[in-house]
Amino acid sequence: MPSRPSFALLVAVLFFSACETPSPTPSPEPDPSPSMTSRLYVGTGTGDDTGGIFSFTFDAASATLTPAHDPVAIMNPTYITLSPDQRFLYSVGETREGSVSAYQIDPATGALTLLNTQSVHGAAPCYISTDATGRWVLVANYVSGNVASFPVQADGSLGEAVEVVQHEGTLGTHTQRQEAPHAHYIRMDPQNRFALATDLGIDEVRAYPLDLETGSLNADSAAVYTAAPGSGPRHLDFHPNGRFVYLVGELTGTVSALTYDAETGTLSEVQTVSSLPDGFAGTNTSADVHVHPNGRFLYVSNRGDSDNLAIYTINEATGELTLVGHQGEDVVWPRNFAIDPSGAFLLVANRRADEITVLRIDTATGLLTPTGQRVSVPGPTCIQFVTP
Repeated sequence: MPSRPSFALLVAVLFFSACETPSPTPSPEPDPSPSMTSRLYVGTGTGDDTGGIFSFTFDAASATLTPAHDPVAIMNPTYITLSPDQRFLYSVGETREGSVSAYQIDPATGALTLLNTQSVHGAAPCYISTDATGRWVLVANYVSGNVASFPVQADGSLGEAVEVVQHEGTLGTHTQRQEAPHAHYIRMDPQNRFALATDLGIDEVRAYPLDLETGSLNADSAAVYTAAPGSGPRHLDFHPNGRFVYLVGELTGTVSALTYDAETGTLSEVQTVSSLPDGFAGTNTSADVHVHPNGRFLYVSNRGDSDNLAIYTINEATGELTLVGHQGEDVVWPRNFAIDPSGAFLLVANRRADEITVLRIDTATGLLTPTGQRVSVPGPTCIQFVTP
């Protein structure tokens, strides 16, 4: 394994070629009358053999989830991702040793077949993604505070890591959670040029140029965004126009609206707002963030005494956020959530409730309403839809 000890979903659609500067594009509208059936996979984090990778079909006409196959045995597949062509699934194994596994997807049934497993050369991998070409898989290792890139072989299996980049730097101000670097997320930008990696331990987002020929993460040329001290950057998401990024501060319960320069990978703050209700005084750790496909709404999950989804409208000219409400019903320790391909439903991975719940999205206001539909899954931590 080559090592460069200096530093380094979701796969985004390739909106522009690598040499072009993005310009605003109209936000797509979801189908207002969904009638499709989608396939989805669920990663879990139980710490024992009750978990694994689960698969379901989702009927958007009735908002129902139906189990599709027996779960695939793997320890703590807390985050999973699909290849751009939907032929392969890649999963972390969030353990002290740390692993990444490749699976072939049966195009007719959706059944998974293990292809191989590789070491991530780090501890507790918690996020995985691919580049837009499907040639590279990227992993963030939380406990060891490093990121790694893996080549995808012709059969969809993974080669050994071509680079492991160790995060270093000044630690944050939270004495218990920021005692060391903790890489929490890595994904490519919409132009497939920079890999954006968040580090909860050092309050940074680093944008690494990815060499599509070698898989190298050029740490020396990385653009670094320094978040508010003690905020603990966790997950981020791009607006469909590619110009705005939304970053969750796990430790402060905040979300920041940022502008993104696709030529340099540079992030600049526009606004930071709370993701918590007014007057909230309990314990909270914020988690996931997603922009609705129509580009008008943003959702952030909060775990702990809060246990809710914060709902915002987005000013598509400036990127600024306006809070419109919180959804607490049918939301319990929401480590992850996903919007279905129709854009009409939001599915919540309620880890400590051992279930996935289905909420209906009002596409005029962004507000959420429980459908009453739910399915039991042990420790759900990641939901990934197969896109049509």
